[in-house]
Amino acid sequence: MNRIDARYAQLRAAGRIGLIPFVTAGDPSPDLLVPTMHALVASGADLIELGVPFSDPMADGPVIQHASERAVARGVGIGLILEGVAAFRRDDAATPVVLMGYLNPIEIYGWARFARDAAAAGVDGVLLVDCPVEEADRAAPLAQTGLHQIFLVAPTTTPERLGDVTARAQGFLYLVSFAGVTGADRLETGEIAQRIAAIRRAAAVPIAVGFGVRDAASAAAIGAAGADAVVIGSALVERLAGAADAAEIAARVGRFLAPIRAALDATPRDPS
Repeated sequence: MNRIDARYAQLRAAGRIGLIPFVTAGDPSPDLLVPTMHALVASGADLIELGVPFSDPMADGPVIQHASERAVARGVGIGLILEGVAAFRRDDAATPVVLMGYLNPIEIYGWARFARDAAAAGVDGVLLVDCPVEEADRAAPLAQTGLHQIFLVAPTTTPERLGDVTARAQGFLYLVSFAGVTGADRLETGEIAQRIAAIRRAAAVPIAVGFGVRDAASAAAIGAAGADAVVIGSALVERLAGAADAAEIAARVGRFLAPIRAALDATPRDPS
């Protein structure tokens, strides 16, 4: 079983809401990638999203854009990231890892090679922001190596398109909470609850909600709206910027994620 499926099954059985932190791989330093991943797990992460640095991150706001720029300037690419995941796996065989990024770096690396190397390193899923469901066949090598392709669903997704996405959905669906880029503060939990309910009627996979989740209160509100998991990225990336070593990373991650983890654990799980 793919680690993503296993982890969501565990969360469901325990009646818990998942916490999925996002960090940009290689920021604040390539040497701190593995310590950061372990710090995320120690502070309550259920899954980890690693952002693959790219020069034109169209879906990301200024915080993640700048983190991506810093990582690209340090030479961080797919090869280094997969080395980091493999090193992480030597001590953590259970926590799912999803790579989130854009088509161009994978196209350059080569689909078959990427799928093979990512699976061997211990990656469990790939979310490609600019690969719509209509072009999902180009990512077929992922499934051939057991990797899940994670799809985005937006507030503007029509019922017809939602049907196309859910027919191909693997692992979980990532619901973008609003039409815009990462890092904005525009959560409308009533609308999100309605959207989750509509997706739930069509989808057989869990639903994670991201974009605009900044703190314990917003994470708990998303959990209360019915999400199976909450993704938090820009606010975390912002707090990690400039950290000098593993100890400082662990301290910053703990201070930020601990209250979010506690808030989610205190939020009743919607059984629907």
